[in-house]
Amino acid sequence: MEEKIEGIYTRYRENEGNLISILQDIETEFGYLREDAIYWFAERLDVPTAKFYGVATFYAQFHLKPRGKNIITACCGTACHVKGSERLIDSLLKELAIPAGEETSGDLKFTVEKVNCVGACSIAPVIIVNKAVHGKMSPDKLMKEIKVLKTGEAGN
Repeated sequence: MEEKIEGIYTRYRENEGNLISILQDIETEFGYLREDAIYWFAERLDVPTAKFYGVATFYAQFHLKPRGKNIITACCGTACHVKGSERLIDSLLKELAIPAGEETSGDLKFTVEKVNCVGACSIAPVIIVNKAVHGKMSPDKLMKEIKVLKTGEAGN
C-alpha cells in the first residue's frame, strides 16, 4: 500500500493536484477511499482529515467502503419507481444475500447502488450492470443477468 500511496503523492506534487485529485487517485488505486490512506495524506500534507472527508462525502463519486467486483446501479426515479424498481431492488438484494442497510455482498462480488435518476425514463425500469444499461427490466431478465455474473455463462 505504501508504494501506491507514495506514487499518488508524487503525482500530486508534480501536477499541483488538489484534494479531489488525491481522492480520485486513491479511489482508482484501491476501489474505495481507504481510511489509512486518507490519514496518511492528511498527516503528510498537514491538512485535517475532516477536510478530506468533507470533500469525499459531498461528491457521490467517492466511496468509503470496499465495493464489489460487479456494480449494479438501480434507478429509483419516478418513472422507474412507478414501473417497479423497488421490487427489482428487493429481489436483487435477496438473491445476492446483501443484508439490509448494506450495499455490498460479504464476498465483495456485488455492490447494488440506488440512484435518483439515470435519465432514461422512456425505458423504465432501468438497471445498469457494470456500466451496461438495461431498460424495461423485469425480475426474470434481472435474474438471468445475475446468473451470468455468478457463473460466467451466458443464458439462453
